[in-house]
Amino acid sequence: MEIRAATVLPARREPIELETGDGLTLVGELALPLDRPPVATLVTLHPLPTHGGFMDSHVYKKAANRLPALADLAVLRFNTRGTSSERGTSEGTFDGGEGERFDVAAALEYAEFHDLPHVWVVGWSFGTELTLKWAHDPLVEGAILLSPPLHRATDQDLDAWARFGRPLTVLVPEFDDYLRPDEARARFARVPQAEVIGVDGAKHLWVGEPYVRIALNEIVKRVNPAAWPLPTDV
Repeated sequence: MEIRAATVLPARREPIELETGDGLTLVGELALPLDRPPVATLVTLHPLPTHGGFMDSHVYKKAANRLPALADLAVLRFNTRGTSSERGTSEGTFDGGEGERFDVAAALEYAEFHDLPHVWVVGWSFGTELTLKWAHDPLVEGAILLSPPLHRATDQDLDAWARFGRPLTVLVPEFDDYLRPDEARARFARVPQAEVIGVDGAKHLWVGEPYVRIALNEIVKRVNPAAWPLPTDV
C-alpha cells in the first residue's frame, strides 16, 4: 500500500494534558509505536495560532500518523495557550511567544516525567521562534526547524543556541514567504553547529506530499538514522 497524504498507520495514540508553571492546562496527544518502546521523541511546536497554526497542522499530523510505525518515534503534539483543535482548547491566551515559554517547559517536563527517550524539538514557523528562545533544556538533544521566519527570534537567541551547543537542522523552503535559503545561511552562520538545508520547490507551509516526505525524512535522518530513508509503501 502506498503511503498517501491521508494514510494513518497503527500506533498507540493517547490524549494528554500539560500543566504549565503559570497554572494553565494545555491539551495534546502522544503517539507511540504500537507494540514496542520508542527509540526517540519529537516534541513539536506548531505554527502561529493567530494564522491557523495548531497541533494538527498537517506536517505534524502526518508525523503522528506515520512516524511511530515507520521510525519507532514518539510524537508529542499540543496546542499552545489559547489554541484550539479537534482535541480541544488549551487554557490561556496567545502571548506572542513570551508566555509560551511555560508551554515549551511543560511539554519537556511531560517528556521527562514519562521517561520519553532522546528528546528532539521540532519547530515550524512560530514554533521555530519558541524553539530558539525557550528550548535550551538539558533534556533536549537537538532541534529541527521548519520555515524559520526569525521575526521574534533574534541574533541574541541564535547566539544563545550556539552556546547551548546542541545540533540544529534548519529546513528552509526555496520559496518561503519570510526567510529564504541564502539569507537563512547568513543569519544562522552565527550558530556553528547549525546545518541549513534549502528545499527546492517548497513553500512556507510545506503543501504537497513530496515536501512533507522531504521534511519527515530529514527529521528521521537526524533523530533515528537507522529508519532513514522512510519507505513510501507499507
